[in-house]
Amino acid sequence: MNINDVTGQIIDAAMKVHTVLGPGLLESAYEVCLVHELRSRGLNVQAQVLLPIEYEGLKLDAGYRIDLLVEETVIVELKAVEKILPLYEAQILSYLRLRNLEVGLLINFNVMRLKDGLKRIVNNYSGPTPRSSAPSAVNLSPDFLEKDFQ
Repeated sequence: MNINDVTGQIIDAAMKVHTVLGPGLLESAYEVCLVHELRSRGLNVQAQVLLPIEYEGLKLDAGYRIDLLVEETVIVELKAVEKILPLYEAQILSYLRLRNLEVGLLINFNVMRLKDGLKRIVNNYSGPTPRSSAPSAVNLSPDFLEKDFQ
């Protein structure tokens, strides 16, 4: 399964969870339901994965956790907040760098239409580089989000 297939499955599963539960619950409720939905689709999902920081050759536990790691390739950061802040995008970019992964999904369930709470985050960071090639956050394409997920 390629990375686009994985992210497609995650988005489809999140749409189903949001359709059933709606907005207004705690992040933890969406997390357990999304984990169940993804596993029922045969995907390998790990929840609350420890994320150590590498500093001066040491791996240090600083208390960071990835909400979901799907198929060892996609980080999913879940929120149930009024709006997505740039800080949340920076958070997932940092997680992607620390795990040396390329793609993450930021999903905010506290919206009326889930497509308004989805952001695909792409990390093209591969080590120390000049500022001009910094990682970028990319919104999901409108065509993709218009797909009927029900």
